[in-house]
Amino acid sequence: MKKPISIVVANRKGGVGKTTLVVNLAAELASRGKNTLVIDMDTQANTTFGLGTNPTEKIPTVHSIFFEKFFFIEKAILRTKWNNLYLIPANPMFEHSIIASNTILSTKLQSSSIYNNFDFILIDTPPSLDSLLLNAVVASDYLLIPFTPNFLSTMGIKSLARALFKIAIQENPSLRLLGFVPVMMYKKLKYHKKLTSEIADQYGQSKLLPVIRPDLKLVEASEAQTPVKFYAPSAKSTKDFEALSDEILKRIDNLV
Repeated sequence: MKKPISIVVANRKGGVGKTTLVVNLAAELASRGKNTLVIDMDTQANTTFGLGTNPTEKIPTVHSIFFEKFFFIEKAILRTKWNNLYLIPANPMFEHSIIASNTILSTKLQSSSIYNNFDFILIDTPPSLDSLLLNAVVASDYLLIPFTPNFLSTMGIKSLARALFKIAIQENPSLRLLGFVPVMMYKKLKYHKKLTSEIADQYGQSKLLPVIRPDLKLVEASEAQTPVKFYAPSAKSTKDFEALSDEILKRIDNLV
């Protein structure tokens, strides 16, 4: 039976569009008939909120697997209000220090009774190099790195890439970099073009994925706890996520 394709979305810097990317890429894949599971590993729980769920201590979460030895991860899966789109929410009160192993998430997922029901698994991660991120990296086939085109963000990419490649060699040597996603980028702004060109020069032009442009509809959709695909189907950001999804699917087909 074909296993799902797992993609970890990571950046050590906050405010670079991780949640925006996970929520809206997942929605685009789901709209194409792909059974898509989103796992929110970030205790800020922004992705959980963005998919229409208000995180509380009363519901099972992905973080339950780290302190309940016999917890079945399928107990934490929620069906969202959109077809083919599922969520394992985050626990905002989770304490990272209790994680004993970097393979817990991978083991729990692969032993789950519904693991093979999904086509894609997208994992949002905290903006730090900790055990939650390591668990996500070990559980994934591919890596996506979003960034906003500013100096601090692009500097952070370099240190993040070095750290993740080192981790991958030790923990998950089969992990593949899908590419870098420029988020909130003005295509005609010279400074933005300069910074993205620096990323292309260092990692190769082929590693730059299609741009997500600034869009008021994207902000409104986030406030409405709804992916922009379903909030404003004709918005420019919706078109951007369609183009991004096309390219990601093409790259995965070429890498498989």
